[in-house]
Amino acid sequence: MSRIGNAPIEIPSGVEIKVENGLVTVKGPKGTLTQKVADYITVEVEDKIINVKRQTEEIPHKAKHGLYRSLINNMVEGVSKGYKTEQELVGVGYRASNTGQNLELSLGFSHNIVFQIPAEVKVSTVTERGKNPTIILESHDKQLIGHVAAKIRSLRKPEPYKGKGIKFVGEQLRRKAGKSAGKK
Repeated sequence: MSRIGNAPIEIPSGVEIKVENGLVTVKGPKGTLTQKVADYITVEVEDKIINVKRQTEEIPHKAKHGLYRSLINNMVEGVSKGYKTEQELVGVGYRASNTGQNLELSLGFSHNIVFQIPAEVKVSTVTERGKNPTIILESHDKQLIGHVAAKIRSLRKPEPYKGKGIKFVGEQLRRKAGKSAGKK
């Protein structure tokens, strides 16, 4: 029994769901998303509630049941509320600025890095005196915003000794002790 897969999804006002030939389309105020669903999964829409059901009790079908329910739930939440991710640059001289969809990062390398952000993701940067520069990503697609945030973080991962690098706001880093004191 899949507890996640059996949970119904409530449709908020202003969101339209269309299911045709194994393709689920969710349309809302923030945008439109589509997801292909496997043949053995059925999606039923009944007065403001979506139910995701599987046809058999085979192990691969049970494994995908909760997955497709979560994907559809993320689509419904994304087109109604949207998703937001914040990352901060920790390190002396680390800077971030954006012009349109180009994110320019100064991360201690010899040249600045220019990162092209997809059109579906809205990017903004905040630089305040005395605080670390922050990159804010907003989108209706949870998979895409997570992928872009991971790509940005991979440019300079936080190191375990001083914590320098790009980290998510509120992320707890595992820190290591430095070198021991000198010889006696």
